[in-house]
Amino acid sequence: MRWKPLGKFSALGAAISWLYVFAGDVIEPKRISGIIEEMENTGLLAELPKYAREAVRFYWETRVKQLQKQRDAGGSDQGLRSAVTGGAQMDGFIELLTKLTVDAGIDRSHIYYRDSLELPGYFRPNKKWDFIVVAKGQLVAALETKSQVGPSFGNNFNNRTEEAMGSALDLWTAFRENAFGSAVRPWIGYMFLLEESDRSTSPVAVKEPHFKVFPEFRQSSYAKRYELFCRRLVLERHYDAAAFLMSNAEKGANGDFSEPANDLTFQSFANSLVAHIAAFSGRIKQL
Repeated sequence: MRWKPLGKFSALGAAISWLYVFAGDVIEPKRISGIIEEMENTGLLAELPKYAREAVRFYWETRVKQLQKQRDAGGSDQGLRSAVTGGAQMDGFIELLTKLTVDAGIDRSHIYYRDSLELPGYFRPNKKWDFIVVAKGQLVAALETKSQVGPSFGNNFNNRTEEAMGSALDLWTAFRENAFGSAVRPWIGYMFLLEESDRSTSPVAVKEPHFKVFPEFRQSSYAKRYELFCRRLVLERHYDAAAFLMSNAEKGANGDFSEPANDLTFQSFANSLVAHIAAFSGRIKQL
């Protein structure tokens, strides 16, 4: 199987990764940019910052409600962990990305984010993603959304990074073995929201008993480490796009958040997904 690169193009001023389509069935870049341009003028992309703020506010409101619910019920899942294991905090972003996908040309019946989220793996039977698009027997897109609130940034950092790398390896190996159809190279995204606090932004020492760590990790905060991690997931082509956001309970109640890296913004992340969906929607009837 050969994949033909159309080349890089810009959507809304943000660089988007290479688009790949099956050789012999090339989608015109003008058509893709036309869809994106229309969405910029009339769709959700035109007001994406506003909707992103609403998703951040929903995240913190959901955490507070889940924590209070657990305490009122007197369950064993107490403390900050109750808000972590409750789930659904990132649903505001999932719903926003769902609407963007529909605007880009995919019927909502092909989008899954509440159930039927399992995809087969190569090293394990399956993995449950947070958002997937499946149409015409093809996996079009899959997304993982994660967040972390302190105080245990150290242990959770290792868990999060190992999980994300393992999921990517598992999915791409399964794709190589034709687990998801062969006509479309799926778009895989990773989104992370980190609590902005003294603990997450303060330098952290590293242990080097035998070999030196890469210099960029020395005296780096957990926030910086997550930034490097998200960037390298894309640079090494484990994921097609990544977004890294920071917020805290006080500012987040108003929807405020920061984006430490220009190449990991939610806007560029959404642009990348929309470009891929627009390319696929243009040839869906041919499959």
